Amino acid sequence: MPTSKQLDAKYYMPAFGRDMEIVRGRDCHVWDSTGKKYLDLVAGIAVCSTGHCHPAVTAAICKQAQTLIHCSNLYYVPGQAELAAKLSKASGLGKVFFGNSGAEANDAAMKLAIRATGRHEFVSFEHDFHGRTVGSLACTHKPAIRVPFEPLGIPCKFGPYGDIEALKDLVTKKTAAVMFEPIQGETGVIIPPDDFLPGIRDICDDTGALMICDEVQTGMGRTGKWFAFQHSAVQPDIISLAKGVASGIPMGAIIAREGLEFTRGEHGSTFAGGPVACAAGNATFDVLKSVVPKVAAKGERFRKGLAHLNPRVRGLMVGFTAGEKSPAIAEYCREHGVLINVAGGENIRIVPPLVINNREIDHAIAIINEAAESV
Repeated sequence: MPTSKQLDAKYYMPAFGRDMEIVRGRDCHVWDSTGKKYLDLVAGIAVCSTGHCHPAVTAAICKQAQTLIHCSNLYYVPGQAELAAKLSKASGLGKVFFGNSGAEANDAAMKLAIRATGRHEFVSFEHDFHGRTVGSLACTHKPAIRVPFEPLGIPCKFGPYGDIEALKDLVTKKTAAVMFEPIQGETGVIIPPDDFLPGIRDICDDTGALMICDEVQTGMGRTGKWFAFQHSAVQPDIISLAKGVASGIPMGAIIAREGLEFTRGEHGSTFAGGPVACAAGNATFDVLKSVVPKVAAKGERFRKGLAHLNPRVRGLMVGFTAGEKSPAIAEYCREHGVLINVAGGENIRIVPPLVINNREIDHAIAIINEAAESV
């Protein structure tokens, strides 16, 4: 009988570099195909916000799957309006539209900006990541993944991340929106200056461009508030989210301010906001209500424990620069039962389940420190 690795090599497009098979997960731990247990500080890249197979989320998924798995958006979908209401109230914005991923959410945000402004140009930032679909890729800076597919048909200019003065020269009366990450995740948890979001808001207000805040990785409590923009005093026009929304069931969404919305026929999706995804999303939200207030303190525990590595911390987004040693550090941690991620720019990224406890945090800190010293 061929192994998964053999079948993968023969039948699956080699778009990913991988050499380990995860077969089971529970809380903040996963097990590979050999039976080895790991403390998971990757969490599906900030996806498994409630941990692996949280009983409340699993029960909600199973219950819904036994009742109705799919229902077209031609009809009211069980749980969809309820989840939209929760996200709207948590964000302080207006109406929601669901998708199936972060890239889809960013595409929807871009479409809504074009529709609302009548403009077709965008501005984003160096090292921002917004997705790999044709629309979202146009606003994703990394040349290695964007340039081979150009022209993408959507003009986008890129400025230095965090530099408001440079942004003033890029945004014009032709700009539909400024799209940005409030914290850059794929680059290794890069936190901008405090005046960054207020500066974007002012520039957008002056030019009539919309402000699109990509909360795909930072949303759903990851930074210690429901959304990262809430650490500032400003409100974007549109936010996109995905990863942590439904604990691993594919789901994305945009939330737009009052008065900014798609009307009938302007956007759609067969699978978006389906019954099972919404059941997972509602259960996830309800679990996180008691978890989010504790996230900031957990982040500070990481900050203190990894202080000599000069970590960048906002809630349970933790990153530090390790240079060319990053892969060796990640490999040492993996060998010792802790999974971490090498992000861009030779940075380590740590985005564990939000339900991680202090004992698990302390164990992670000990292994990461060992790794940093050993390599």
